Amino acid sequence: MMADLSTRYLGLTLRSPLVASSSPYTGRLDTLRRLEAAGVGAVVLPSLFEEQLEAEELGIDAMLGQVADVFAEAQSFFPELQDYNTGPDRYLTLLEQAKSELSVPVIASLNGSSVGGWVRYAAMLERAGADALELNVYRLAADATKSGAEVELEVLDLVRAVRDAVSVPVSVKLSPYWSSLAAFAEQLVQAGADGLVLFNRFYQPDLDLESLEGVPRLVLSTPDELRLTLRWVGILHGQVRASLAATSGVHRAEDALKVLLAGADVAMMASAILHEGPEHVATVEAGVRAWIAEHGYTGVEQLKGSASYHSGPNPTAYERANYAQTLSSWGS
Repeated sequence: MMADLSTRYLGLTLRSPLVASSSPYTGRLDTLRRLEAAGVGAVVLPSLFEEQLEAEELGIDAMLGQVADVFAEAQSFFPELQDYNTGPDRYLTLLEQAKSELSVPVIASLNGSSVGGWVRYAAMLERAGADALELNVYRLAADATKSGAEVELEVLDLVRAVRDAVSVPVSVKLSPYWSSLAAFAEQLVQAGADGLVLFNRFYQPDLDLESLEGVPRLVLSTPDELRLTLRWVGILHGQVRASLAATSGVHRAEDALKVLLAGADVAMMASAILHEGPEHVATVEAGVRAWIAEHGYTGVEQLKGSASYHSGPNPTAYERANYAQTLSSWGS
């Protein structure tokens, strides 16, 4: 009998635990079709960035002001800016087209810079048909006068605000850089998060030695980056009443299986798809299916979490004791 790969994530039933995470490939309708054909259980669209939308609006606002100054009658040519849907148009069109053409759930990603922005665009994305929202939280605590508790409170406030504004499921894409990650994860769930995505992979700036300016430097993930995600998925499984998604480092069938065994509901892939192409998903799925059958499981739901911190045979693998064991293993 063929293994059942279906899983539950954010209250949605997915045909597979392999999800195409936010990337340039999920921002194009042609590659979204290829990803669905390859077997993904859901797709996450690229993030809608509030700063980019504000820049577009300001640019249009300046243009409209210049035209109005030259031609008095020009004011009747354009609606007021607040009634003119500028920046989000392309994103909303992509979302609507994806919902129309794909049979798998379409998750919209949002990266806001103000609570008002988070709420405004979250409501837009829900109206456009998103099955769920992924809040791509990026908080760089560079202000030496602001405490960690204050930064956490800001994130909790925005999650509450978005939760109050929409009815679709909401997940929060987190970084690992919180002082007490398990406690903060539970607070996010209490604030209304239906799921947690572990982890947000921040891109660090490089320095150009000639211009002395910071420059972006994109480096795709590798399977070695999976272990941080693996540890925290295993720790949080059973502790927080929320869906768990694992991302960063999922490239092969064994990577997907590890995070599922640790307790993830889905394994999200981006770098591997960019490197190998959308059809790589089918290869990973075949490997997952073969392993499940070989090891006597009926499906994903049965194996999920069987090697987590609370359920696995060796919980010390997630704890401090593993640190010393890892160091001592080098010589041998």
